[in-house]
Amino acid sequence: MFKDLITKRQSARSYLPTPVAREDILKCLEAAQKAPSACNSQPWHFIIVDDPDLKTKLASALFSGPYVMNAFACQAPVLAIVVSEKSSFMAKIGGYFRGTEFYLLDIGAAIEHFILAAAELGLSSCWLGWFNEASAKKILNIPKDRKIDSVISLGFSNETLREKIRKPLEEISSFNSYGMKEKR
Repeated sequence: MFKDLITKRQSARSYLPTPVAREDILKCLEAAQKAPSACNSQPWHFIIVDDPDLKTKLASALFSGPYVMNAFACQAPVLAIVVSEKSSFMAKIGGYFRGTEFYLLDIGAAIEHFILAAAELGLSSCWLGWFNEASAKKILNIPKDRKIDSVISLGFSNETLREKIRKPLEEISSFNSYGMKEKR
């Protein structure tokens, strides 16, 4: 059931050294591929780093210095690097007039599909936004005109499920007007 899946999914901060099957990674990528995007532009490219030597080199570069708070991700056997690709012309025009970077919404949807698929497969993940982009671009030969928007650590974890502390629905939603409370 979907509700169970979204309750089970949490950001992992420790990983076991167990390798992740390529077949499972492909299932996560297939889920990301099916994410919606403005004008179907699909402005994402996932670089999967599962070679242990390359992953160690990359993780050391990504999560050192001021980025050390995310060094736990170095334990993960897989890192998924999410690179922005060019949006369609219509998505860019719409974004310009709306003042919204639709490609970021699109990438967010693709990443959420990826990490939910991982959770369904019994994998743990953490969606990261604080990392050394310049080092990663050099190591992975990413063109200068591309941006790494996120990194996903992926693997198996033996962490116990934590209670999710969330604001009440009344604080994050309303019906028919901003701030209107539902009458029960």
